[in-house]
Amino acid sequence: MKIISRSCKEKVIFKCWILPCQPAIAMGVPVFILAGLLVHCVFLVSIFDIYFSSPLVHGMTPHQTPLPPPAKRLVLFVADGLRADSLYELNSNNRPQAPYLRAILENNGSWGISHTRVPTESRPGHVALIAGFYEDVSAVAKGWKENPVEFDSVFNQSKYTWSWGSPDILPMFAKGATGDHVYTFCYTAESEDFGAQDAAKLDTWVFDHVKSFFNSSRSNQTLFSALNEDKVVLFLHLLGIDTNGHAHRPYSREYKENIKVVDEGVKEIASMIENFYGNDGKTAFILTSDHGMTDWGSHGAGHPSETLTPLIVWGAGVNYPQKVTSQFFEDNFLREWKLENLKRLDVNQADIAPLMASLIGVPFPLNSVGTLPLEYLNNSAHFKAESMFTNAVQILEQFKVKMRQKKETTLSFLFTPFKLRVPEIPEVLFLEKRTGICDCTALWQKGLLELFEQWQPDASFTANHFEARSITAKPVRRPLSDSEQINFLKKTRLYIQQHKYDEAVSLCKTLINLALEGLSYYHTYDRLFLGLSIAMGFVGWTTYVILVIIKTHTNLTKTVQANNKESTVLFYAFTIVGMIIAFFLLIQARPWTYYVYCLLPVPVWYAVVRELPVIQDLAANLLSLHISQCIGFLLVCTLGIEILVFSFFYRSTLTIGLLIFAGWPVITQLWVQAKTTALIWTLLCVLLAAFPLMPVVGREPNIPLVVATGLLTLLISCFSLACSCRSENKHRSNEELKVYFYQMLSITLSTYVVSSTHDSLKNKQGLPVLNQIISWMTLASSSVLPLLSSTFLFQRLFSILLSLMSTYLLLSTGYEALFPLVLSGLMFVWINMEQEALQHYGLSVKPKLAVFNFAYATDITQFRQLHLDDVRRSFFFYACICWYFLQKHVVECTAGIVVCGCSCLASFDPASVYCFLTVFSPFVMGGLLVLKVVIPFVLVSCAFEAVQVTTQLSSKSLFLIVLVISDIMALHFFFLVKDYGSWLDIGTSISHYVLVMSLTIFMMLMNGLAQLLTTKRLELPRRTKHHST
Repeated sequence: MKIISRSCKEKVIFKCWILPCQPAIAMGVPVFILAGLLVHCVFLVSIFDIYFSSPLVHGMTPHQTPLPPPAKRLVLFVADGLRADSLYELNSNNRPQAPYLRAILENNGSWGISHTRVPTESRPGHVALIAGFYEDVSAVAKGWKENPVEFDSVFNQSKYTWSWGSPDILPMFAKGATGDHVYTFCYTAESEDFGAQDAAKLDTWVFDHVKSFFNSSRSNQTLFSALNEDKVVLFLHLLGIDTNGHAHRPYSREYKENIKVVDEGVKEIASMIENFYGNDGKTAFILTSDHGMTDWGSHGAGHPSETLTPLIVWGAGVNYPQKVTSQFFEDNFLREWKLENLKRLDVNQADIAPLMASLIGVPFPLNSVGTLPLEYLNNSAHFKAESMFTNAVQILEQFKVKMRQKKETTLSFLFTPFKLRVPEIPEVLFLEKRTGICDCTALWQKGLLELFEQWQPDASFTANHFEARSITAKPVRRPLSDSEQINFLKKTRLYIQQHKYDEAVSLCKTLINLALEGLSYYHTYDRLFLGLSIAMGFVGWTTYVILVIIKTHTNLTKTVQANNKESTVLFYAFTIVGMIIAFFLLIQARPWTYYVYCLLPVPVWYAVVRELPVIQDLAANLLSLHISQCIGFLLVCTLGIEILVFSFFYRSTLTIGLLIFAGWPVITQLWVQAKTTALIWTLLCVLLAAFPLMPVVGREPNIPLVVATGLLTLLISCFSLACSCRSENKHRSNEELKVYFYQMLSITLSTYVVSSTHDSLKNKQGLPVLNQIISWMTLASSSVLPLLSSTFLFQRLFSILLSLMSTYLLLSTGYEALFPLVLSGLMFVWINMEQEALQHYGLSVKPKLAVFNFAYATDITQFRQLHLDDVRRSFFFYACICWYFLQKHVVECTAGIVVCGCSCLASFDPASVYCFLTVFSPFVMGGLLVLKVVIPFVLVSCAFEAVQVTTQLSSKSLFLIVLVISDIMALHFFFLVKDYGSWLDIGTSISHYVLVMSLTIFMMLMNGLAQLLTTKRLELPRRTKHHST
């Protein structure tokens, strides 16, 4: 490695020699790549074990309220994808969107908002509603459909449950139920078609089948008897609103009409059920939603439009509307909805499960973490207190099981139990003065006397008088032990027996909060330990890659002979360390993943320590350099990485960064020798800088722009062909011309299919079969056609662009269709600019790129060593990748990947895949969205491969620098992951880490794919000519 200055008076710090390239690493390139993939996969998966392991425990005893419930049966309507504002707001005529439900909340029931959590998807939402806990991320591997972990639910605890609706939702609750008492009636999966004429027919299907079911029961005595049992649940899953929202957006006529269909259907079903049971007043009704939807028809993230869902409860045991003169909420919806005089009762989504259990008298779901919303109940204070007591005991049971499990798998001297915080004495005195307690007996009954055990009053203290100035104390913590739990329960039971129901409810809420805090404590008990293990692995791996770069691609160190004796001692020392770690994990019965996380740093650091002579030699060489130059170089590198980290939080940084890149030729004086190339570079950078400022793709589809992009691509292709013919290019054969024309035909067909499909769906005629066939054929051919083209540099790169562009057009809905074209233009100019930079620094003679052949690039046996400017090349490549992945349209695609079971970031809009399919299929849609994200990635990777080979560098040298930059970024985000604050903040912090780690793994795979696409060529069999003799 060297620094070359333009002034002959400046000192050359590093010499740059052209030497035979040494092996990339001692272990060999294939082994290194496999090891790198394995290590980074472990780093990626670890975050789910640390932050997203399953919260569920088993072995608890069911608990139910001992008093008779107010309702015999419960009807649950879940309008999938229904936003709170869409239901509650008035239309332009000042009339309600849903007249029947509006009348219910104004005259007959209670209402509020149910607050959902990220990810706002159907399965997690339904699990929270019906099972009372927030789904762990392991369900994403099942496409949010199957049960990754068995759990209890209200349906399971019921006597009978009948459900109608989507095959994506209903089976998961029937599958996990014990016995044969949960029945499902589903339409076919093909019915969930985003391009259907009217998605409201899904809801009509449900309503019609419920009516038929009740009508048939009159002639079926067994069914009639079952319907008249207690503890019956009827579940109606209504998917039409969600489907219409995806297809037409929430403010569309279709979405609003579907709400009216649901309103009318709920009215008919409620009336029919009341008549069926003779208006016995024993039916409770709940209408809510699993999640909301953004204005552009997606969901999955934490925007208020996605997390705020309606909740209307009426019927047996439910409070009537409560009039209020004023109420305060952070949002301003009450005035907009004209509901400021009706008390709004907000709940967390998981609170609805204990509400349903309390209404019909079934045991609370064993894994529920919801708190019973008492204000919805119209029952005696005794019933409310007993219900809260049952709720507290049920959650405390989970805490006890979790504590026991953690205690059994932790050495006794290492186990730290959860401790509750005793309030500071001034807090207790405030409570005493507020409640008017003036003697120790009353304090004991209130459960407060034990809080005074840790302080010593002065001589002026008496049992019947407290003065804040007389008391000094420090807050203390003590374990929530079994005796402490029993004490809480005894006091609560005593309050209930003494008819002090308010005190009992208050103490139950305190106990619930403590138990939930304790559950969280034990659930995250090993987080610090696992985090340190992963961090040590990260630092060790990054250090090792840096040593590999220095040892094999620079001349900063000299070859050092290994000392076999020292190596043997080192090997046995690290082996003993590994055995000790494994022994401690074994005796604590830790899961196998703990062995991976804790033992991974051992071989990594062994590889680092083995290179100790290299480190010593490097330190000696660095000390001989100018300290100011070393520090300056490190500061520039650190600043660049921090700017990239900053861009993840503020996307406007991307625009600023590209504008800085636009000035690169001016800063380095490259524009002097290549004015035209530098001007094109600057213009393309400025053009790309506008993309981060554009609105998110999908919010406003712009099909004409996609069509215009297709036509522009055809124009560029024709221009390229004309230039090739005019120059009488001898490198293009007839077979290659056929491939070229076929690629142009693919672009033409893709442009037609996008326009035709959009018109067909707009007219509600569905996806034309011919369009679907063309789309899949184009996708299949796009990966093969580049391999049939010439391996000359620009011809192969342009062929790759045309093939991938035809598929990208099919996956585009707006301005993002332009992105690969502009990006490829910049990449072509970048290749030329790097040649100018190479000549500018005197590292090589400028080669003729027009005749450069990828096929012979890998045969080069002489490579130059790394130069400091190569760090800039690597940083530019990684910055382009980060910049691309942080584009708003890529965030949308990545969001869809999250929903479909591949990652975790934002929200899902299926419009991008309508040319391929319109029937909901999570994994197929996820795969297509992955492809959309990967296509520009492939283009940049191929350009980077061209830069490496044309600048006479080993194909691995620049990539190793990129790997170091990526790992440093990932380590940043690993420490920025948090599990506190809003759910949007938590999800964002985790998604940043997952994105960077995915980038690292992607780049390792894309490096190999880029070599394949640029260097390999398929030869079509030629027909031989037979000459007659």
